[in-house]
Amino acid sequence: MSTRFGYTLMTEQSGPKQLVSYAQQAEQVGFDFEVSSDHYSPWLAEQGHAPYAWTVLGAVAQVTERVDLMTYVTCPTLRYHPAVVAQKAATMQLLSDGRFTLGLGSGENLNEHVVGQRWPSVGARQAMLVEAIEIIRALHTGELVDYRGEWFDVESARIWDLPDQPVPLGVAVSGERSISTFGPLADHLVAVEPRADLVEAWNATDGTATIGDGARAVGQIPICWGPDAEEATTLAHEQFRWFAGGWKVNADLPTPAGFAGASQFVRPDDVADQIPCGPDLDKIVDAASAFWEAGFTDVALVQVGDRLQQQFLDEAAGPLLDKLRAAAP
Repeated sequence: MSTRFGYTLMTEQSGPKQLVSYAQQAEQVGFDFEVSSDHYSPWLAEQGHAPYAWTVLGAVAQVTERVDLMTYVTCPTLRYHPAVVAQKAATMQLLSDGRFTLGLGSGENLNEHVVGQRWPSVGARQAMLVEAIEIIRALHTGELVDYRGEWFDVESARIWDLPDQPVPLGVAVSGERSISTFGPLADHLVAVEPRADLVEAWNATDGTATIGDGARAVGQIPICWGPDAEEATTLAHEQFRWFAGGWKVNADLPTPAGFAGASQFVRPDDVADQIPCGPDLDKIVDAASAFWEAGFTDVALVQVGDRLQQQFLDEAAGPLLDKLRAAAP
């Protein structure tokens, strides 16, 4: 199975019409798949956007023909009830003619606190996600579903418009505990760090398909390509300095103001140490190689910032994809 390369629709840094246009161009440039974030708020006020990802994806499905589409990732527990997510995913699969994968995760306080519910502990969030997946799977059978759980109830629900095949599910994992919990319930692994131990643990878990043989491991890497390295570093710092905190911190911060405070001492050089910035395509390839060396099958690129997005697609994306495919297994 050859490595696939994807383009990320960052709903935090671009408006809805721009995202649809970028998605169409990314397919034309040659990306294999496209993933979309699903946020209610941007991480930082400087990013300035947060359109509704599902509307954007529906439009993207109509302006693309070949690329696979995926949420990266949706939390089906607080802001959305899992019965509603099941309906949305089935509709997306129909609109995209079978190109959609539902990527799920246990969520971030930034997006979920807006509905006024208490932000649960990690253990509770994982238990909620288990029930949510059970509900989504049940509804995707097309049967009438009644469900009584600790966290969710479903009464006489049925999805009336279903694709011929169930929607594949990818689930974000971070370690052995989450893999043992979610691996048997999911089709594909999702992770933002190029860790071989995640792939190994997934493959060793009973009830999971092997990565590369039935299951995919989908990673994501931010880059900030630009013709001037200093300008690209400045942009990456402005838009993505929140990234330096790591997901254990980021999952619990509630507002863009909180992210601004948490990242106030992050320097541009600190960001450049984590995100390849500037015109050097080989540097980007080297950073991305950590994923396929760890056993990941899919790598989605995040071009940071709207300011250079069009230029990236026009000038750099094609040559970068050529270099990535030449280097990857």
